[in-house]
Amino acid sequence: MIAELRAIVGESYVLAGKDAAPWEHDWPKAFASAPLCVVRPGSTEEVAAVVKACAASGTPIVPVSGNTGLTGGASGDGVVMLSVDRLNTIHAVKPDARIAIVGAGVILSTLHDAAAEHDLMFPLTLGARGSAMIGGLLGTNAGGSNVLKYGNMRDLCLGVEVVLPSGEVMDLMSELHKDNSGYNLRNLIVGAEGTLGIVTAAVLKLVPQPAAYATAMVAVPSLDQALGLLNRLQVETGGAVEAFEYMPRVYIERHASITGKRAPFPETYDVNLLVEVGATAPSDAAPDENGAVPVVSRLEELLGDLLEEGAVLDAVVAQNEAQRAEMWERREDAAEITFATPPFVNNDVSLPLEKVSVFLERMTPRLAALEPRASEMVVAHLGDGNVHYTAYIPEKDAALYDAVTEAVEDVALELGGSFSAEHGIGLTKLASMARRKDPVALQVMRSVKEALDPQGIMNPGKVIPGL
Repeated sequence: MIAELRAIVGESYVLAGKDAAPWEHDWPKAFASAPLCVVRPGSTEEVAAVVKACAASGTPIVPVSGNTGLTGGASGDGVVMLSVDRLNTIHAVKPDARIAIVGAGVILSTLHDAAAEHDLMFPLTLGARGSAMIGGLLGTNAGGSNVLKYGNMRDLCLGVEVVLPSGEVMDLMSELHKDNSGYNLRNLIVGAEGTLGIVTAAVLKLVPQPAAYATAMVAVPSLDQALGLLNRLQVETGGAVEAFEYMPRVYIERHASITGKRAPFPETYDVNLLVEVGATAPSDAAPDENGAVPVVSRLEELLGDLLEEGAVLDAVVAQNEAQRAEMWERREDAAEITFATPPFVNNDVSLPLEKVSVFLERMTPRLAALEPRASEMVVAHLGDGNVHYTAYIPEKDAALYDAVTEAVEDVALELGGSFSAEHGIGLTKLASMARRKDPVALQVMRSVKEALDPQGIMNPGKVIPGL
C-alpha cells in the first residue's frame, strides 16, 4: 500500500514510522493514532488517485487538515491519513464578486491576509486561525466568534470540490448565490467531518473589511440583562454587532491565574462581555476634527447612558489597536486555560438565546449532585447561544465523565438546545448521538453514508454511531 501511494504522490510525500509522528496525536493530545502512513497529495488528481487505491484495497482513510479539532475526528489506527496541507493555494480572490477560491489546505490566517489586500475579509475567525485549515473548518462546519453577524462555514461557503469514497471527483464549485437545482449536496458535505468525502477546494464568501471597530469589555448585572444589551446595541448600530462574547467571573479569575495577564476591570464582576461593533461606512469610521472615531464615540455614549441606567456596571472601550488586541487575546486564550488542568469534561452546546442563563442555573446543582468536588468553567459565544461548558473532575473516572456528559445533554435538550454546536461529533460525541439524535434522522444518515461509502472506508467510526 505504501509503495503504491509513493508511486502516486512521490516518495517524500508518504510518511511512515517516526516521520508520521506529528500526525499521531491531536492538538489537545486526547487521542493517539497509529496510522499505516500519512500521505500528502499535492492536487485534486492525486487525492482522487490515493482514494481509488485505498478503495481498491479496502484501506480506511482519515482526512486531516490542521489537526486542531477537539473531538477526535482526525484519529485512527492502521489507516491512511490523508493530509490536505499541500492543497494550500489561493487560486483567486475576486474583489468585485467578493469571493475567494481556495484549496482545502489554506490556513485560515493566510486567507485573512489575502482578503485584507483587497480591503475585504473572510469573517470566520477563531483562536486556532494560525493553524486551522479550510478543509477542517468545512468538515466541522466551524463557527468562531463572528457567527452572530456572518454565520458559520455553511453560510460562508458557495461551493466545494470533493473527492468521494470511490475516488470520483464531485465538482460543486459554484460561484452562485442562488442555485435551486436539486438537493443541496454542498451543505451535506460541509459538516460531515470527512465521512462522505474529502474536500479539496472551496468557493468562499468575502465581506467588506470594517474601516473601524468599536470594541469594549462590559460588565452587566446578569446574563438576562446581557441579552437586553445585545438587542439594544443591534438597534443602535443597525445590526453591526460582530461579536458578543461571555466570560464569567470564574473564567476571568482562571485566566489571570494561569496566564498572568491582567483582568479587564479593577473590580471583579460575575458577568463580563466582549463586545465588538464593525463600521464600514465612512461616516462611522472616519475620525472627526478631534481625532474621535464616530463608531467608537457612539459606543462610549451608549454605554455611558446604560451605566447611568444601571444596566451596565462597568465598561472599558478600546482606544487603539493594542487595547483591542488585548481584549481579544483574553477571549482567545480559552483553549489554553480550559485544557491547563485535566481531568475535565468539555462540552460544546447550543441553546436558545434566552435559555443560556437557565442552562447554567440548572447545571451548577446537577454537577454538585454528581460530584461535590467538581468545579465548572464557562465561556460562550453569547450572541448565537453557543456555550462551552467545562466540568473539572477530581480524577479520571469514565463513569463520572459519562454522567456529567449526560447531565449536560439532559439540561440542554430540556431547554430546546443541542449537544453539539461547533466542534463536531468525531469520536467524543458518538454516545451522545446514539442517545439523543432522532432515530429516524440517524437512519437517514446511515443510508446516506452507506450509499456514498459502501465499504465504510472514509473516516470510519466517526459521526454516526453503530457504523
